[in-house]
Amino acid sequence: MIGRERIAKNLRRIRIERALSQESLAVDADVDRTYVSGLERSEFNPSVDLLDRLASALSVDISDLFLIPDAEAAEPEPLKRGRKPGAR
Repeated sequence: MIGRERIAKNLRRIRIERALSQESLAVDADVDRTYVSGLERSEFNPSVDLLDRLASALSVDISDLFLIPDAEAAEPEPLKRGRKPGAR
């Protein structure tokens, strides 16, 4: 597994565990939502500075984005679409 795939899987897993949408993560990390989507699909090679901002927005250490994913773990279920109750 190459580094981009490892980052993609970990980024998506952690984001979903924290119930954050791609848009919310993008705003918190000061990056475009489509770029977050591309990162989660291994399309982009992020800079260390961006990884640091993403890790900070997710409240994890940057090293968590480089963990070797469990090969037997199921893919995380996507978050439900639409606004959350009470959101404006």
